[in-house]
Amino acid sequence: MATGSEVLSMLLPNGGWYISGDDYEGIQFLECEPVTKAQYDAGFTQYDAWKAEQDATKATVKAELLERLGITADEAKLLLA
Repeated sequence: MATGSEVLSMLLPNGGWYISGDDYEGIQFLECEPVTKAQYDAGFTQYDAWKAEQDATKATVKAELLERLGITADEAKLLLA
């Protein structure tokens, strides 16, 4: 289950908000256009699919980079350690 902060990060990726807890009433929109309660509530349903898509894209980019470099993920970890 997604948290309110995760949902807002998906809906408003550039920030500009603060949340206390996970309820809509705990959101303060500081430097962004507010989302509606309906959009916020729907975000909890949409978050898992969005996150899976983000993770898949990240994995693809990582695999392509390792392929171009001609190294494995373990070898890359050694380089970065």
